[in-house]
Order: sequence, then C-alpha cells, then structure tokens
Amino acid sequence: MTDFNPKVSIIIPVYNGANYLREAINSALAQTYGNVEVLVVNDGSTDSGATEKIIKSYGSRIRYFSKENGGVASALNEGIRGMSGEFFSWLSHDDVYLPEKVAVQIALMQQLQSPTVLYGDYELINGLSQVLRRVTIQHYSPSEFRQALVCDNPIHGCSAMVPRVCFEKVGLFDECLRTTQDYDLWFRMAKAYEFLHMPVVLLKSREHAEQGTVTMSALHNRECNDYLISGMQQLVAELLAKGESKESSSMFMATCAISFRRRGFSQTAKQAFREVKLTAGVWKLLMHTQYRTLLLSYLNCCVQRLCQQMRLQLFQGRR
Repeated sequence: MTDFNPKVSIIIPVYNGANYLREAINSALAQTYGNVEVLVVNDGSTDSGATEKIIKSYGSRIRYFSKENGGVASALNEGIRGMSGEFFSWLSHDDVYLPEKVAVQIALMQQLQSPTVLYGDYELINGLSQVLRRVTIQHYSPSEFRQALVCDNPIHGCSAMVPRVCFEKVGLFDECLRTTQDYDLWFRMAKAYEFLHMPVVLLKSREHAEQGTVTMSALHNRECNDYLISGMQQLVAELLAKGESKESSSMFMATCAISFRRRGFSQTAKQAFREVKLTAGVWKLLMHTQYRTLLLSYLNCCVQRLCQQMRLQLFQGRR
C-alpha cells in the first residue's frame, strides 16, 4: 500500500476571527503531507470585512465558502458537504496544527483495517501563542470510549481525523447545538466506529477570552447538562439491555455524578444522583474522603425521595 495517498480536507470555520485566523490557515497550508485541501467557511462574520480580507488574501491556495451566521456546527457541515477529500480534519480558526499532524495520522490510517477516528494530545497556548502546558489524553479501549465521553470527555475535536464514510452513516454535526456539537457527534459516532488515541501532540489549542465556551458560558453549561444526562441515561439503558445488574448501573451513575462534580457541573451531578439507587458498592464508592460532599448531596436526594413517597402514601391514605 505504498501508493496510499488519500486527500485530506482541513475545514476551518470562522466567525469574526481576524485576530488568529492567519496563524491557523498558515498551519494548515504548512502540513508536511502533500495531498491536502484547505476549506475556510466564513460563518457570517460582522467585523467590517476583516475576516474576509484575510481569507481572500490566500487566493487559490484555499477554498472559500461564505454563509449566513448559523454557528460552528452549520459552518462545519457546509465544509463537509463541499469537501472533496476522503478524510475530514477540523481546525478552529484560533488553533494551530503542528506541521506533521496530517502526515502521522494518515500513516496510521494506512495500517487500519476498518474506518477509525483518530485523535491525539495537544498543547494549550495563550493569546500570544505561548505554550502553557501539554494535555496528555488518557487512553481508552473501544469498549470504554463511549462511557469516557460522558465521564471524562477525552477528545479535542481539532486533534481528530475522521473518515468521510463515518458521516455518511451517523450524520453530520447537530446544528441546534452551539457549543457541544462535537460532544454529540463523537457520542453518536462512537456507537458505530472505533476511536483510537495517538499519544503524540497534534495541535496547539488556544485559550482566550473571546472563545465561544467563554462568551456563551451559560448556554454551554445548559448544553453540557443536557448532553451529560442524556448520555448517561443512554449508557445505563445499554448496560441493562446487555444484562448488567442494577447494582452495576447505579455504580456507573454514581461514577458519572462524581465526574460531573469534579469537572464543575455541580447541578448536573445532583441531577444524576437523583437516579442513583443506594447499593453497597455505591455506598463504598461515596465513603471516600474526597467524595464526602457528594455523599451529603446523595443522602439529601435520598431524603427528598423518601419524603415524596411518604407524602404520596399519606395522600392516598386520606382518599
């Protein structure tokens, strides 16, 4: 398979991104792998033409798409529908690919027997492109990965490379979601395809005050809550359908709640606890010192459920 040379489509969605866009485009064009097309999708920018001017300065070296504002998901979908490559690679307008990002992933794709989504580690950078730290992703087996998507969220979307065929089976990004469109897609896609972690740094991910998860933090928290609870419920249903015990499902829900709390989603953790059934395993898990606050939250939920049952029984007894 020495002639394995598939085209890779790098799609860059952008909205009012003049500050960092040029650095992102340059990193896409600087890939050591040769068979690459770069698509930039202008999602209705309103910065007096600053974003469009940067895009057009690259001429025929990139493919330019312009659309009305609809969010990142809609811009990515526009690019996916217009791409001519066999593999999709997403690059946010404020992030930067390492030069060998595409090459190392295609080299591994060549060795795989079935369509697989690849993803890797990354470095965090600030607004001045200074490296803050490396983020090393924990490796999960295919059987663990969907649970990890709920309990840990172990994938940076811009480190991923996705075979085009995967979209044909599971669909595109959900355009109703403004900040969690990638979480949702990976969760759906992981039910049909394997995700494989590459323990190498593939990109530099920028943290800055203008990014969507910061400017739309309230919406992001609501969408995360919906995604996490829905994902947990789907996984519990799958565990029970496979014949797992209710003890196992309660242990999993308690583990999810602990993860949600650790990641700052305290209200989501409380909501998850409402569905947990007290078992010996759950009790043992929550007795650890670092989970005492969660234990109190769980006991509070238990008391509330008991009170509701008692009120219902009293009401029925009076009828």
